[in-house]
Amino acid sequence: MNDAVGFIEFSSIAKGIEAADAILKTAETTLVFAKETCPGKYNILFCGEVSSVNSSLSAARELCGHYVIDSLVIPRLDSQVIPAINQTTPPGEVSALGILEFYTVTQAVYAADAAVKAADIRLLNVRLATGIGGKSFVVFSGSVAAVKSAAAAGSEEAERNGTVVAVTVIPNPRPEVFATLL
Repeated sequence: MNDAVGFIEFSSIAKGIEAADAILKTAETTLVFAKETCPGKYNILFCGEVSSVNSSLSAARELCGHYVIDSLVIPRLDSQVIPAINQTTPPGEVSALGILEFYTVTQAVYAADAAVKAADIRLLNVRLATGIGGKSFVVFSGSVAAVKSAAAAGSEEAERNGTVVAVTVIPNPRPEVFATLL
């Protein structure tokens, strides 16, 4: 059973590829994706049992040292996060739109999970650095109150560590806005 997800962000593409191999060789884990992003970073998302994910993440961090930008392990990742990363979630009915923008990819993955666990929202998109200068953002919808709660929960950690760029809640967004997001 895959009950945890690990994510690690590198400043080196070569070291990221090396780490992907180490992650898979260290413990029983499944690679969700391993890919380069802007500006010359490399990101790996993988899943497995909590202990396996922790072991694999530790091995990658030790192997790559100062090339690691950030990493995380999330037990019980909400089921909406991976489809939103893959941009496969249709918007549906929207009362409000929330957007969280970050300097790191890792923070966006963490924020997406925190936001969806905090309120009754629908994750629409988790954009991870490609084509946007290394920044990342999370887009979600729901009632105005739910979107405000989710935005607060999703940005809390980033506010503490200084990686949040902006937090926006848009009540009654125009439908044309969605064409630019998906």
